[in-house]
Amino acid sequence: MKITQLKIANFRLLKNFSMDLEEELSLVIGKNNTGKTSILSVLDKFLNEKSKFSYDDFNIDFRNELESLIKSEVVPEYFAPKGIKLKIFIEYNEKDDLSNVSRVLMDLDPDNNKIVLGFEYTVSYTDFLELRADFAIYRVKEKIKVDEKKKSKPGDLSEFLKKELDNYFHPHKLSIEYDVVTNTANEVNYIDLESEGISIKDIIGFKYISARRDVTNKEKENTLSKHTSNLYKKQEDNAEKNQATENFKDQLSETDSTLSNIYKDLFGDVIKKVQDFGGIKLNDTDIAIISTLQHRELLEGNTTVVYTHDEHKLPEHYNGLGYMNLISMIFEIEILVQDFKRDKDKKPADINLLIIEEPEAHTHPQMQYIFIKNIKKLLAEGVKKGDGINRPLQYIITTHSSHIVADSDFDDIKYLKVENKNDVVAKNLSDLRKQYDEDPKQYQFLKQYLTISRAEIFFADKAVLIEGDTERILIPTFMRKVDLEEIARLKAENKEDTLLPLLSQNISIIEVGAYSQIFGKFIEFLGIKSLILTDIDAIKVVKQDDNGQDVWGACPVDEGTKTSNSAINHFLKEIAWNDLKVLPIVNRTIVLGGSTVCICYQQDELNEKDEKYNARSFEDAFIYINHAFIKDKKDEFQGLKNTKLFDDGVSNAYVLANSCIKKKTHFALDILYHSDKDFSNWSIPIYIKNGLLWLKED
Repeated sequence: MKITQLKIANFRLLKNFSMDLEEELSLVIGKNNTGKTSILSVLDKFLNEKSKFSYDDFNIDFRNELESLIKSEVVPEYFAPKGIKLKIFIEYNEKDDLSNVSRVLMDLDPDNNKIVLGFEYTVSYTDFLELRADFAIYRVKEKIKVDEKKKSKPGDLSEFLKKELDNYFHPHKLSIEYDVVTNTANEVNYIDLESEGISIKDIIGFKYISARRDVTNKEKENTLSKHTSNLYKKQEDNAEKNQATENFKDQLSETDSTLSNIYKDLFGDVIKKVQDFGGIKLNDTDIAIISTLQHRELLEGNTTVVYTHDEHKLPEHYNGLGYMNLISMIFEIEILVQDFKRDKDKKPADINLLIIEEPEAHTHPQMQYIFIKNIKKLLAEGVKKGDGINRPLQYIITTHSSHIVADSDFDDIKYLKVENKNDVVAKNLSDLRKQYDEDPKQYQFLKQYLTISRAEIFFADKAVLIEGDTERILIPTFMRKVDLEEIARLKAENKEDTLLPLLSQNISIIEVGAYSQIFGKFIEFLGIKSLILTDIDAIKVVKQDDNGQDVWGACPVDEGTKTSNSAINHFLKEIAWNDLKVLPIVNRTIVLGGSTVCICYQQDELNEKDEKYNARSFEDAFIYINHAFIKDKKDEFQGLKNTKLFDDGVSNAYVLANSCIKKKTHFALDILYHSDKDFSNWSIPIYIKNGLLWLKED
């Protein structure tokens, strides 16, 4: 038995949210404020009932809808209950014990092996009418208070709802019919679990480890040591006796006898003083101080976790926060697994769901790899009791760590993204495979590439796709230079920059070589604004082979007849060569689903002598507009050869780029090394600058 899907409505950013769950691990990723913690919170509020819902828990769009209905002069004729809703879709098979779920089954059709449990915090139509009437009275009273100067301004509807919400909104637990024809929940047909006296505790157990963990490395802190006491309590509560437990209790009993004899001497003086003071009457029962080492309380504050270094035992707080966090999580997981087992007279719930929030806290990348590699093994046993009863364990891990993502199974990943400001969607990365059906090799390449080296793009707001090392080295500096130039320009024009600097934005730089076209569907999936920086790569027919076929080769742009660039040929394939060379940036921008992508390549620009030229490559473009800078530093540039060409008066940038660049990465590092403090002694090629300015915009 397992949970296959969660559907959440009107809770915070989860307006109309649906997320599939895997049989074991579901790795939930996404930028900050994409609802990851909200999933945990709504499950906790409904399943564990530890905290109430508040008005702030309502999705903003739902708040607006509710307030509009209350304030409207027209009363709606009727509506179904409105509010926060959670549906948990469960699937079972013929091997499962159905004794706990038999009372919630809505369909005895053998082809229907689905159960839908519904949890609601809603207002009925009747309660809504009462709410409207009460708010009208409240508004009159508030106006009187203002008139009498008891308040500076009347309370508004949101203030009223924050105070009185529970008078109109009420929780409900339901079993809802699953329609196998439409594969949806039929909310019209349901069982009210409360009125039927049906508890869901035997069906679903839910626990979590919050990101706000009690882990410190302050001196005298015994975070880990406290866990040993908690773990023993859970094991003892479950009454799964083992020899170690019995030995522990037997030893304590013997120790009690020994210590009681010692206490007679140790506390003899104080007992005598009590007697002398008159606290004990002659022939009355005497007092004594004896040892009562209760095995539960003994561990509390009396077990110490240490770690060994060079054969020395050192206190736990000498450990780094990363190790403390990792070890603490293992303790907490073990404690919660014991909780899932429940008491000896109770079976574990049919489904046990565990959420671990942000396990990467305080840990370095290598430790994050270790965690995600081992977590499946750690939890594989599930919830197993000594009497042979075993229940599987489903678990959700939420993370911001690209390192954890990089070492995870692609098919486990759920990508959360905010759409339309007040709504979040969850996407299965496994669904990407379908989009690459025409060429599965592309999907395999993308999957391997992302999980090995570039997983940070999952957490980015924007992306720059570049061809190679040269751009990777220089793009951050180009961003910094664009930011500085924009500040100076706006200051000169007495204007304020309303956009975040490029270096302050969440931009991921991804090196894709000649394969940016493969990333198109992935960028569309992520729905992020993206800039592709590439070369125009002009070519022409240079000769014919022995079979009379044209042989194409590289050439200056003004001699070219087409481009060999795969990105341009993929994204701008409808544009003719002559139009391509002069295409304005607005026409090099395409829409891919929720993503906007701009393809930037070399274009006409002026050099220091106001001469117009269209370069073929980055090096070609940079040399053309920075000829004097390079000529002045040519003997110090480690990435140059044939530097005499600069002295011989060769000004053709295409020739210089092909003849003088010894190694492109060294040339890029030369540019950085010989830059002024504010990078003012050289210019950025116009196609890159325009692309970065486009990317900077919201």
